[in-house]
Amino acid sequence: MWPLTVPPPPPPPLPLLLLLCSGLAGQTLFQSPEEGWQLYTSAQAPDGKCICTAVIPAQSTCSRDGRSRELRQLMEKVQNVSQSMEVLELRTYRDLQYVRSMETLMRSLDARLRAADGSLSAKSFQELKGRMTELLPLSSVLEQYKADMRTIVRLREEVRNLSGSLAAIQEEMGAYGYEDLQQRVMALEARLHACAQKLGCGKLTGVSNPITVRAMGSRFGSWMTDTMAPSADSRVWYMDGYYKGRRVLEFHTLGDFIKGQNFIQHLLPQPWAGTGHVVYNGSLFYNKYQSNVVVKYHFRSRSVLVQRSLPGAGYNNTFPYSWGGFSDMDFMVDESGLWAVYTTNQNAGNIVVSRLDPHTLEVVRSWDTGYPKRSAGEAFMICGVLYVTNSHLAGAKVYFAYFTNTSSYEYTDVPFHNQYSHISMLDYNPRERALYTWNNGHQVLYNVTLFHVISTAGGP
Repeated sequence: MWPLTVPPPPPPPLPLLLLLCSGLAGQTLFQSPEEGWQLYTSAQAPDGKCICTAVIPAQSTCSRDGRSRELRQLMEKVQNVSQSMEVLELRTYRDLQYVRSMETLMRSLDARLRAADGSLSAKSFQELKGRMTELLPLSSVLEQYKADMRTIVRLREEVRNLSGSLAAIQEEMGAYGYEDLQQRVMALEARLHACAQKLGCGKLTGVSNPITVRAMGSRFGSWMTDTMAPSADSRVWYMDGYYKGRRVLEFHTLGDFIKGQNFIQHLLPQPWAGTGHVVYNGSLFYNKYQSNVVVKYHFRSRSVLVQRSLPGAGYNNTFPYSWGGFSDMDFMVDESGLWAVYTTNQNAGNIVVSRLDPHTLEVVRSWDTGYPKRSAGEAFMICGVLYVTNSHLAGAKVYFAYFTNTSSYEYTDVPFHNQYSHISMLDYNPRERALYTWNNGHQVLYNVTLFHVISTAGGP
């Protein structure tokens, strides 16, 4: 599948490739590991499977070994030397023009002195004195020539040393020059990116340290981007507060959101409850205040396209998350579509996950997770799996996972650094593979690490 895999074992062909994918694939807005792409292990499992573990960051850089980094540094030195030589050339050309003009003046003075034949009138003396004054800068030009000659000797020695180092590295690394190696690395990156995009889904195995984007608004609120928008669309929506709010701010870009500029305002016809809103394909999905009604508000037309009650869903702080805040209903989007997380009396307060039709808001299918909602800090969906934190306060971790594809669950132990000690909104964005959180008045992002198992049949 990749150019850099372990040599294939004897037949039958290796059926699986295991990858550990991390970060915000395809984005450059947020920080990720500086090392770039990392291939940690390559081994053959006892059952004949080829196992490769890799961490894939967001930024499109590839890790080089020590020799490659040294080669890059040497190339930069060569470039610096080249620039220094250009500066010397320009300065030498300028000074040469000056010396040539002075040469004419010196010949004129020499002729005048010869014609004087030992006797100079006062007027002639003053003229010669003025001419000599014009020659005074020549001394500094000559001194600069001497300094430039020393610089040229130093640069020549540096070039000689660099050439030796480059030859040694080329001999050690093989016949490929730096440009050839860089092109091969870029080709590998492209294949790995394509592979990561095809991987898509995986099991959550890690959450990064928080990345604080901004501190704005009250203790509770929500902020988000459109999970279905093209990558060029980086609009941010901001909703401060957890009940009776109607004002939604739409920032043109993430940079505008950070600076608090270039935004428009939407005034919802009906107030919201909680912070579990989501923007999906140009529309805002939210819980209407004091009801179990789901509202779909279209931003472009500034109108409600559809609204519908979730049958039996609790509302008005009947079954909120542990922090309260009218968080009875939480809407989410992952790789497979739109979801609603809530609970009912019939489910004894346990979390219900329902897949919603984004056009009609009808429930397509529901699952009873068996996890009490009041014991959950927050929750989010990734690849059809509901992940639940055990608290909204400091010390929280991702504690529970429910798999809708198998209707099964497991307890997890994924550390989750709650930097500002009170999370009131937590949502996964599949486009960016990041968690958006509202933490005590701070808008925060987390990268996620997903574990994948894919078939290698047919290549990437």
